[in-house]
Amino acid sequence: MVTMETDGDFVDQQLLQQFRCLGTTDKDELVKQLKMLVGNHIGTASAIFLLDMNNWNLQAAVGSYFDFEIPLKLPAMSLVRDEPNNNIFKIAPCTAIDKVWVLLNNGDEHWPQGCCLQFCGGDTLCEYQKIPVPCLAPNETTQILIHLVSPKVPGVYKSQWRMITSSGTYFGDIIWVIMTVMEDETTNLVKQLSDLNTCSESSTSSNNRLESDDFQNPFGMHP
Repeated sequence: MVTMETDGDFVDQQLLQQFRCLGTTDKDELVKQLKMLVGNHIGTASAIFLLDMNNWNLQAAVGSYFDFEIPLKLPAMSLVRDEPNNNIFKIAPCTAIDKVWVLLNNGDEHWPQGCCLQFCGGDTLCEYQKIPVPCLAPNETTQILIHLVSPKVPGVYKSQWRMITSSGTYFGDIIWVIMTVMEDETTNLVKQLSDLNTCSESSTSSNNRLESDDFQNPFGMHP
């Protein structure tokens, strides 16, 4: 019989039987089962961290929880400034714009080594997807500069960014960029003039063909 020691006690037969019955690969279910097995002493974020660290092996994640002996605590991050001061903005196609984000460690522990701000979903609006971030002490801030370029096709574009640990666990506020790409008045005027010229040339060409077909040389041969 496989046993697991926790503070000198053995995990009871009921816990081992639960391990044998858990054959799911659904991550939400694994998180729920881990929290149940350790007595709901950890939050959802910590449960995800433990499972991810153990390649989503439930039994290994339970072992890691008891090895640490205390609930794991993820880093904390808050977005305290976003410049331009609106994450939803209108812009012309193919236009470069710089965004500045100020991030705060609003937790009570240093950020671990290897943390990054990572693009994690939506539309790609810049050439890179990961930005290294320094290890902030509690209540320290850092400024992140990101270079964005609007797409050439008008429309609404959304980009999502999050802080991530070196082990691949997300934490802190979700940062959104919502960009409405619109053709400016000059672009619309040039397009309208171009369309007008195209229509005018087409009409002139058509009229010339009609006049040519209607005109007959009186001195020429006729069928």
